[in-house]
Parts: sequence; structure tokens; C-alpha cells
Amino acid sequence: MIYLDADACPVKAEAERVATRHRVRLFVVSNGGLRPSANPLIETVIVPDGPDVADMWIADRAGAGDVVVTGDIPLAAKCVAAGARVLKHNGEALTEANIGDVLAMRDLMADMRAADPFRQGGGNAFTKADRSRFLDALERELRAAARSAAGGPR
Repeated sequence: MIYLDADACPVKAEAERVATRHRVRLFVVSNGGLRPSANPLIETVIVPDGPDVADMWIADRAGAGDVVVTGDIPLAAKCVAAGARVLKHNGEALTEANIGDVLAMRDLMADMRAADPFRQGGGNAFTKADRSRFLDALERELRAAARSAAGGPR
């Protein structure tokens, strides 16, 4: 299964395309404002408003053999710990090997923003290259998840 943290997600359509091609169920999770897909493999899950409710829904369900798509680093860490494969929207894989560093960098940047209230700007703009990297990465992760579920090499 694929779990998509859909709030502010720029790759919903791409995830649906890949899920359909692989005939894998995709849960699109948000706190509202999304148009449900007519695709029977796609389930739109609307959670109540509140901090991290969508994240908790995903974290409670994702595990080995699943792929989670999120830009939320604490959610990614929970899913990695549960054995899920995790991708950021730009195709970057978050794994046991790198999630600690990514969490530490996130915390450092939050501290820097808190210390300088005039610090402006966020990350880089989402590009076509990011979209392409995401599509390639999602294909790879779904194939790897299928192999590991079948007992093959990771």
C-alpha cells in the first residue's frame, strides 16, 4: 500500500498514476479540501482538523511492505521505525541510515528560524526535475517493497 500525506503535497497525481500502474492501493490522507478520485484503488481519507491528525492516521497504519510519501520529517521517522519505505516529494528516500541526520537538520533549522524572526523564505521551488525524481523513486520503492514482501532480496 501507499500512504500519501496529502496536505500540501505536489505529487498526488503522480502517486495515483504509479499506484494504478502497479495495482496498489493508495490512501490519500488529509484534513479536507481534496476532490476524491473515481479510481477504485484510491481511497481519500479525511481526518478531523487538529495538529498532526493525518500524520497519526498514517503512522498508526504504515509498516513493512508499505510506501509512505510525506514531507513531514517526524512522520517519516515514525514510519521508518515501523519498517515502511518513505519518500519525500522530491524523490529523496528517508531510511534508517539517514533519518537521524534529517531529523537533526530539521530541528537545527527550526531553532535558527526561532532565533531570527526576520529570517525569510523556505525551501527551493518544486521543479519538473523533482517530479521526475519522485516518479522514478516511487517506482523503485514499490518494486523493492514487492520483492521484500515476496521474500526476495531488498
